[in-house]
Amino acid sequence: MSTRRKFIKRTSVLGTGIALAPHLTHGYFNTSSLDKLNIGMIGVGLRGTHHLENLLLRKDVNITAICDIDPVRIDVSLKAIENAKAIKPKVFNKGEYDYRNLLALKEVDAVIISTPWLWHTRMTKDAMMAGKYAGVEVSAANTLEECWDLVNTHEQTGIHMMILENVNYRRDVMAILNMVRKNIFGELVHYRCGYQHDLREVKFNNGKQPYGGGVEFGEKATSEAKWRTLHSVKRNADVYPTHGIGPIAAMADINRGNRFVSLTSNATKGIGLHNHIVKHGGKDHPNAKVKFKQGDVITSTIETAEGETIIVTHDCNLPRPYSLGFRVQGANGLWEVDGNRIYIEGESEPHTWDEATKWLEEHDHPLWKKYGDYAESAGHGGMDFFVLNAFVESAKQNIAPPMDAYDAAAWSAITPLSEVSIENNGEPQDFPDFTRGEWLKRQPYEWIKDSY
Repeated sequence: MSTRRKFIKRTSVLGTGIALAPHLTHGYFNTSSLDKLNIGMIGVGLRGTHHLENLLLRKDVNITAICDIDPVRIDVSLKAIENAKAIKPKVFNKGEYDYRNLLALKEVDAVIISTPWLWHTRMTKDAMMAGKYAGVEVSAANTLEECWDLVNTHEQTGIHMMILENVNYRRDVMAILNMVRKNIFGELVHYRCGYQHDLREVKFNNGKQPYGGGVEFGEKATSEAKWRTLHSVKRNADVYPTHGIGPIAAMADINRGNRFVSLTSNATKGIGLHNHIVKHGGKDHPNAKVKFKQGDVITSTIETAEGETIIVTHDCNLPRPYSLGFRVQGANGLWEVDGNRIYIEGESEPHTWDEATKWLEEHDHPLWKKYGDYAESAGHGGMDFFVLNAFVESAKQNIAPPMDAYDAAAWSAITPLSEVSIENNGEPQDFPDFTRGEWLKRQPYEWIKDSY
């Protein structure tokens, strides 16, 4: 940890973080740069506290305000700030809308929003309207109206927002992105991705049961089970698409020469959450009577303007190992994350998979080659360092971030579109063009530079 702390402080001074931001392709910006970025934290639950701990390692950031309705999380955050020997921030904890008083502070330049999903868009919109550079956790929006709110508010105010999709910075994902940019797979044709993660222990938790043994959600629960499980009760949709679609959208140049055109979705029956309750709470437990609307496995197929297809899977309510299910396929070969395998015509033995490790090492992204050893302890295998650094450096320069309002809208739109498609027996849904035609001339971000 001490090595990473020294690294972050050194890179903050040298300004190398600009390498983590794209070249300027869209949106209002100015050329002034802040030596220190004053950040307000809206939401300091488990995810927000993790961001806070990483920010406290930087010497180019001040945490000037924190906001949460849970006094326990406020105390945890203040203790972390005290331990870091940082200045005590202003505290906002007087109700659900006290965050607006935080946004009114002159000593806040940017905010990081790590709250339950239903608050993401309204808080991000309020932040931009208050002139604060906004970073919001995933997903950024729940409805098409909210997707348009993000885009419209950005365009009306000239203030930027960044969706904090950390999987775009995963080491293997960035190596494959590197290979895509080098045209190793040839012209791209098909992708697969998703969020396949057994979350039963997250959706049911009372803070007392052993791992996986809780059956409570809502007001009787703790942490994410207080709010996340309700989405499975009320919605039959892919409610968490961005971990999978974000990296694929970057590879496919979505909103930058390409765009999503249409989506169809189907859902299986939903038995996983009910079975979990019966197993751990008994068939007479009150929650055993709850009818969960969400199908256990939801499959969406997206078509792009360039003629590619993308299969997105949501699978969080059944027992299974974790996987984001990535597959990238082109005219010359393909990579699949499950099985760690790759096939490149002319390089691989015909009809035989290669282990992907040597390819990933050979085409390791320059950022990971240079900073990987320092980043690994930042969380999620190092992804959290890169995504947070991209946010800080973009906000300091007041430039468009690598994942902007148009990306947040397009990726998050999968949720409401899948919901309508499922409700109508897989009927195709047209994707809105959130760029209003600008995707035709917007350039792909320069993620690959030898000078890194």
